[in-house]
Amino acid sequence: MAGFFQKLKEGLSKTKNGLVGQLERVFLGAAAVDESLYEELEDVLLRADVGVGAAQALVEDLRLVVKEKRLSDPAALKDELTALIAARLGQTAPLRVGDGLAVYLIVGVNGVGKTTTVGKLAVLLKKEGHKVMLAAADTFRAAAADQLAIWSERSGSDIIRQNEGADPAAVVFDAIRAAKARKADVLLVDTAGRLHNKVNLMNELSKIRRVIERETADGPQEVLLVLDATTGQNALQQIRVFREATAVTGIVLTKIDGTAKGGVVIAIQSEAAAPVKFIGVGEGIEDLQPFDPEDFAKALFA
Repeated sequence: MAGFFQKLKEGLSKTKNGLVGQLERVFLGAAAVDESLYEELEDVLLRADVGVGAAQALVEDLRLVVKEKRLSDPAALKDELTALIAARLGQTAPLRVGDGLAVYLIVGVNGVGKTTTVGKLAVLLKKEGHKVMLAAADTFRAAAADQLAIWSERSGSDIIRQNEGADPAAVVFDAIRAAKARKADVLLVDTAGRLHNKVNLMNELSKIRRVIERETADGPQEVLLVLDATTGQNALQQIRVFREATAVTGIVLTKIDGTAKGGVVIAIQSEAAAPVKFIGVGEGIEDLQPFDPEDFAKALFA
């Protein structure tokens, strides 16, 4: 895990330079703790994609701290804001498990890395001692099942797939039956990428969810929405729409190393009503790990 923490620090370098660097300039460059400082601070947070609600809340919380502690030195506000951001990142949110087979449905728009996320999750879960199976429910993209089959081999996990164009819900039905027969602990369901404004495709996700609910004791333990960190605030809109179709329980945030606006993590934790559960900071097979808010804050402000 120490190696991943170093990777996290490196992956957050763009955000650190963009957010933390600008915060330092605000605090060190201000002559006094006044309204102009608070306005500039809010602007920096918004540019880092912290989100309107979270940015305003952080500034208001900082006002209260300044008042309570009677702070007058702008330089002293950096540590106070750091603590407020760390608190807003919340707590670690582990994967839910059920009695018997746990089904994790992986959803998201095109191009965010869902199939790769499924594969990396399979590797991670196998290392934890779970018997994992994969369901290739993306039957629209020609190479999707083949790509997932490669991850099946890498992780040592069985895969259930059908012909291109098959009903995704039927694939999931077969996969659940097979997973139960082979006494698997976890079934990871890869789904086709879909635009969140396409009603028919979102309805298809609802159909898959109904199949899972019918065939398992308590439905999917997790619906993990994969988001690309480089999309910034658009991620919040994706969360809202996908939650309506699939009741998202957690977020997988990929490509955090590719953006200077990693503040979107704060926005998601504050506004999305679905916690970040995994974070990706690179393309390596072990660069997807459980999201640890404390480690994230330490890496960001180190």
